[in-house]
Amino acid sequence: MKYVYMLQSITYSERFYVGGTQNLRKRFAEHNRGESTHTKKYLPWKLVGYIAFSDHEKADTFEAYLKTASGRTFAKRHF
Repeated sequence: MKYVYMLQSITYSERFYVGGTQNLRKRFAEHNRGESTHTKKYLPWKLVGYIAFSDHEKADTFEAYLKTASGRTFAKRHF
């Protein structure tokens, strides 16, 4: 399985991050330990939502969509 997930900064609530991983628990912990250069400035993070995909290509496509302007609007409305 591959997970596409959305995080929201607890300290800076207007900050969101979208990512993909095969191990969601491990990746979420890495974000909150400051191991990601893209997210360490806005620690700590909470997991807003995720979707599991059995097809990795579809997961990558959905993750790319969520990183677009219309995808961010979709995510904020549905997560």
